[in-house]
Amino acid sequence: MTAAETPDGGPSYLRSLVGLFRPLQWLKNGFVFTPLVFSRHLLESAYVLYAAAAFLSFCLMSSAVYVMNDILDREADRSHPQKRNRPVASGRISPSAAGISAILLFAAAAVAALSVSLAFAGIIAGYFVLQTAYSIRLKHVALVDIFLIAFGFMLRVIGGAVAIDVVISHWIVITTLFLSLFLAASKRRSELELVQRLGLAETRPVLQQYSIAFLDSILVITATGVAISYSLYTMAERTITTFGSEHLIFTTVFVLFGIFRYLFLVLRRGEGENPTAILVRDVPMGVNLLLWLAAVVSIIYLR
Repeated sequence: MTAAETPDGGPSYLRSLVGLFRPLQWLKNGFVFTPLVFSRHLLESAYVLYAAAAFLSFCLMSSAVYVMNDILDREADRSHPQKRNRPVASGRISPSAAGISAILLFAAAAVAALSVSLAFAGIIAGYFVLQTAYSIRLKHVALVDIFLIAFGFMLRVIGGAVAIDVVISHWIVITTLFLSLFLAASKRRSELELVQRLGLAETRPVLQQYSIAFLDSILVITATGVAISYSLYTMAERTITTFGSEHLIFTTVFVLFGIFRYLFLVLRRGEGENPTAILVRDVPMGVNLLLWLAAVVSIIYLR
């Protein structure tokens, strides 16, 4: 075992350990705050604290799942041009050390979840079971794999609502479903395109069951679903009554731009394998998200 594989490795080992947790992926857990924003409790500290604890719990649990997945996939990851640099696949972190980290993350996530409520702890437990089933077996089943990814996002939104004890619009849940299916399909498409372009051995067996044309069809359907369901939410009578404004419909322009920009990055530039990286690195996407959030908050809270 090398110095980089042991705690004695110092900063190099710590960097590898942090990388093992994939903190960039924590941005996905921002879906937890959706109910907080749209329930008009964003400016109330008690609600914010519960939502923040829910966010922390999802971050810890998702990291535990990522670590477990890296342990299981370490052999396949070594044949992938990017994934071979992951801490476990590269040998910088041993499987045993990674396993201990996963257990500690799981325990911390459970404590954070219980600090919110027993009901929210149930949501976190369901998320863990779902992701474990995905990692062990179901990620190899076509279509089931992308739907499980989508359900993970939906649990984040539902968990955010349970954490602050509010009822969230069904339209928000449906929009989340379409959006997460869109992101999952684009991820699979980018993975498949990379395998075909570089002539690699397929690191995900499920890719053999997909084709570019089929995944493109899913992208079109789900992108349309996002646009329509979000638009209908902004025009729903309950939405207008709750917010006392019909202006939320105008935020649809940011949703449409985000969809088109993402499709451009996936179809024209071959990106999409890492949605959070796109959000962080692509300036137009980041600016568009901030503008959408500013518009939503202004309409809901600054009537």
